[in-house]
This record gives sequence, C-alpha cells and structure tokens, in this order.
Amino acid sequence: MRMPRAAGGCGPTAAAGRMEEEEEDGGRRAARSPAASGRFVRCLYAVGFLDLFGVSMVVPLMNLHIKSLGASHTVAGIIGSLYGIMQLFSSTFVGCWSDIVGRRYSLLACILLSALGYFLLGTSTTVLLFAISRVPVGIFKHTLSISKALLSDLVSERDRPLVMGRFNAASSVGFILGPVVGGYLTELKDGFYLTSFICASIFLLNAGLVWMLPWSEENTGNREHQQGNKGTDSFSAKANSDLHLKSESNGAMASDSLFQSPWIQVTTVLKRIKGIACSDLWDIFLVRLLMSVAILLYYSNFSLALEERFGVKPLFSGYLMSYSSALGVLAGCLLGPITRFYQHNTYRVLLHSSTLTCTLILLYASAPSIWMVILSSTFLAFSTTIGRTCIIDLELTVGGNEASGTLLGVGQSVTSVGRIVAPLLSGIAQEFTPCGPPSLGVALALVAILIMNANKQKYCSYGNVKLKNQ
Repeated sequence: MRMPRAAGGCGPTAAAGRMEEEEEDGGRRAARSPAASGRFVRCLYAVGFLDLFGVSMVVPLMNLHIKSLGASHTVAGIIGSLYGIMQLFSSTFVGCWSDIVGRRYSLLACILLSALGYFLLGTSTTVLLFAISRVPVGIFKHTLSISKALLSDLVSERDRPLVMGRFNAASSVGFILGPVVGGYLTELKDGFYLTSFICASIFLLNAGLVWMLPWSEENTGNREHQQGNKGTDSFSAKANSDLHLKSESNGAMASDSLFQSPWIQVTTVLKRIKGIACSDLWDIFLVRLLMSVAILLYYSNFSLALEERFGVKPLFSGYLMSYSSALGVLAGCLLGPITRFYQHNTYRVLLHSSTLTCTLILLYASAPSIWMVILSSTFLAFSTTIGRTCIIDLELTVGGNEASGTLLGVGQSVTSVGRIVAPLLSGIAQEFTPCGPPSLGVALALVAILIMNANKQKYCSYGNVKLKNQ
C-alpha cells in the first residue's frame, strides 16, 4: 500500500512515499527490461545486416569503376591501400571516442559520414573524386565495431558470445546477398552510380533505425535488469553490481563529454589509448594478429592455387567460397550451444577452434584431391567464425567491458595490420610453391597456439572470475 504524502511534499512520510513509488516503478521497469533489451539487440542485428548488405553491393564493383575512369593498376592499388591505412589508424580513435561521447551519437555520426562517402562515390566521375569519396568512409566506417561495443554493453558476459555470433551471422547474410543485388544493378545504365546511391540510402535508413532505437528503455534496462535476470529472455544485463555502477557512471560521463571541447575529447582519447598500450593485453592482440594473417594467407591465393593444383575453374572457387560463407552464418547461430558445452569458458573454445583452424589449413595445404579441399573448407568455416567471436569476447573479458569501444577499435586496427602484411607474405611464399601461403599460415597459427598455452593460467583465472560473476 502506498503511504500518503505530507503536505508540501516534505518530511519523512513524503520521502518514504517517494521511495515506495520508486521501488514500484523500478519493479515495473525490471519486468519489461528483458523485452526492451531483446528488441534493442534485434534492431542491432538489422543494423549489421543493412550495413554489410549496402557495402557488399558496391565494393566488388569499385575496381571496375576506377579502371573505367582511366586509372592504372598502380593508382587503383594506392587508393585501396590508403583506405586500409585510414582504417588502421582511425579504428582505435573512433572506438575510444565512442566510449567517451556515448554509443548513440558516435554510431549515428559514423553511419551518416559513411553515407556521405558513398553518396560522393555515386558522383565520382574522375579518379580524384573517387579518392576523395573514400576518405570519410576510410575514417568513419566503424559502424560494426561500435555496434558490437553496444551489444557488449547490453548483455551479460555469459550471453555475449551468443549475441556476438548472431550479430556476425546477420551481417554475413547481408554480405552474401549484397554482391548479387549489386551485380544485377550494375547491368543497368549507369549501374555503378545507381548502386552507390542505393548504398548511401541504405546507410541513411540505418541512421534512422539507430535514431529510433529505444535508447531510454535500454538505459533503464541496464540499471534495473539484474532483478529480471531470471526471466525467459536470454538477453540479461550484467550480473555484477560493480559493472552496473560503471555503466551508469560511464553513461553520465558520455552525455557530459558530448558537449566538451574537441581538445578535451582528443586528450581523453589519447589517455585511454595509452592505458591500453601499457596494459597486459599484448598477448591477446598478438594472437589475434597471427590468426588473422594465417586465415588471410589461406584465402590470399585460393582461386589461383586451386586452378594450378587441381585444374578447377575460378567459378568453382567462387561457389566454394560462397558455400563457406553460408556455413559461417550457421556457425554464428551455433555459438550458444557450443559455449554452453564448454561451460562458457571462452579460452578453451578459442584454443580448440584455433587448433582446429591450424589443422584444417594444414590439411588444405597438403590436400591430394579437391574433395579434401571441400572437407577442409567446410569445417574451416566453423572454426574461423567461432575463433573470431571468441577472441573478441576474451579481449572484453580481460580488458574490462567499460572500455569496450577502445578494445574493439584496437582489435580492428590489429586486424588491419594483418590485411596489410598478409598480401606481402603471400606474394613471397607463393614464389616457392602454390602451397606456400597456407603453409606459412600453419606456422603462424602454431605460434598463436603456443602463446595461448604459455598464458593459460592468466586466461583461465579470468574465465573462473567470469563464471563466478554469472
């Protein structure tokens, strides 16, 4: 029963009444917070799908377009490298910036500026305009990383691999469907320009979707969700009360930081990056780099190697890669049962998936027939998808979820380094044999496995704390 308020709203009776009202309101919010978090997460799945759907419509056509503008292979390669370099240096800063100003405004800014880049791409009638259009995309196309950081803020550590896996699966579906639609549109008159404008429109649609997300419900859910943690919805909030306090303080700081001067924001970003650089996360990022390069070496000369070794046509290689992508989507959906089987021990899942990846790349490098290649590609789609999700979860577990944007940004920069290094290593290894790149990938994957075994005690201690917090 609600206590009556004293006149003027003062006194202990009024205070007790307000406390009782807040408890009742908190109970109602806790009752609806699982559903609110679930709606929020599903909307972010749609954001990830639309993002890669739009990008994959345009990216396969860009080399053809820049050559049609009269650019040489060297100029096209330089522009592509500049995009990768911008991604390399900007991902850490943008991820850290999202920790400071908040996910909503940073995500909206990245989506809108990426839409601007693709709109400029649709107007690129010269090589210079084409290069200029890649600048905003190269700097601000980090929507997926910020979305993953937001998902990490929303769900518990126990549910994080499952949710990340589903997000990657939704994004991969968009990446599979996009090239089909883009290939159809490019057959039309001025097809590339039309495709670029449609991609920019998809990003604007994504911005509208992010703007309309139930942010107030999400914030309420993060504060009160622990009470409803035993509900039927799997998207529970943080089980640790300390994480609740950090989330609230970070949210307040983010709303204040949005209106700070750019100089203060830059200073804060640099301090956070310095903190990550001086932390003990070097081994995790090194494992990520080594495994990324190993997988990139596997794919670097895939079509050419199959043609030289088995005499198959590039069309077959394309079908095989599409088949692997489809299996990767399935693997993302199976992360929930897999993590439950391993009792949510991310380290063990990562170690076993990396070992399986190393074995399968070795099997591919020594395959005597095309059927062995198909077999290795089938299971490699599962092991690489699971490994990518687990290394992100391990970064967030060891590094602390309150700096998830910074951690994901640094991880993305590490992957970008791999994308820069892998083509060079592949070219050198391929001078000796078509099996050179995957064989080198096996060696790098073995080094990554040895590093994980050498730091087993540290990973396991974090895993035990994680399980206790659940």
